[in-house]
Amino acid sequence: MGNDKGMHVISLPALREAMRQLVRGFGSTPAEVDEVVDNLIGANLRGHDSHGIGMLPRYADAFLEGNLQPNAHVRVEIDAGALLRLNGQSGFGQVIGREAMELGIARARELGSCVVALGHSHHLGRIGAWAEQAAAAGLVSVHFVNVVSRPIVAPHGGSDARFGTNPFCVGIPFEGREPVILDFATSVIAQGKTRVAHNKGELVDPGCLIDDQGRPSQLPRFTVVPPLGALLTFGGHKGYGLALVCELLGGALAAGLTTHDHDNSKRRVLNGMFSILIDPARIADRAAFEAEAGTFLDWTRGSAPREGFDDVLTAGEPERRYLAERTRDGIPVDVTTWSEIVDAAARLGVDATQLRRAAGFEA
Repeated sequence: MGNDKGMHVISLPALREAMRQLVRGFGSTPAEVDEVVDNLIGANLRGHDSHGIGMLPRYADAFLEGNLQPNAHVRVEIDAGALLRLNGQSGFGQVIGREAMELGIARARELGSCVVALGHSHHLGRIGAWAEQAAAAGLVSVHFVNVVSRPIVAPHGGSDARFGTNPFCVGIPFEGREPVILDFATSVIAQGKTRVAHNKGELVDPGCLIDDQGRPSQLPRFTVVPPLGALLTFGGHKGYGLALVCELLGGALAAGLTTHDHDNSKRRVLNGMFSILIDPARIADRAAFEAEAGTFLDWTRGSAPREGFDDVLTAGEPERRYLAERTRDGIPVDVTTWSEIVDAAARLGVDATQLRRAAGFEA
């Protein structure tokens, strides 16, 4: 474990053991402990600290208020062949998301496609993980996700927050080359990234958020501590339109639950996810599809990088580069986030001294 300018760098094995100790405090089964920890650390490994272990203090709050249910599993509410409606029963999204995708994958392999409407899951984490799961099974997937928590994103032209960061994700698999995994929040940046910036004492880029008076600001505190402002949608009306679609499909249709008030009292984060899974071999010659796709991807990446860029990447490549680097060198955790994690462990009845030792800190 190292420390550099307010950052701890913790080895992968040490961080896994420390986080297992923490997650046991929820009363989770050993299997659920491993699944939650591996998913969260997987986000950190891929450079998405916003969706990694820094979420555990929020999960602890949700659990202690009674809005996160450990050891819950997906319940099938409607089974109409290529259509599934599922209820996550407020369980850990790391478990619920995987179970929902397993059901959809099995049905898409049987029938060629499947629409999965998942509601009432606690935070599903990095949605790219579910596209990767589908891609590993050889399936194309498209995901529209809503976020039911305190509103954090303003509508285009609006001066206050009205909905969540509402992610959109697509996964496209190929044999013999890495999949394309497109995964982004419909806000300019994810809310968790403002939490990370706030904890590090950094500013965010211009054009990302507004303050509590609707004025442009670079202070991430306006999405973390009161008085609250709001994030902006990417691309103005374009990101706003996609956010609306995510709320209508992932929220109103899949979950029957949308954001429509300013209630900041609950710490739980509920997600609805409307997913479409397709076996590409059922609608095209798989070899011809992949040959044409590969030609296009190679053509695109062949563009000479302009000033300020090292090379041209396709969706999913930055995450794979982070994965290799952080697996080798360790995972950076800012000191504020680490302090919040230690405090959360104590609130869950976990020995904070043992947790620190597991992470490589001196007692």
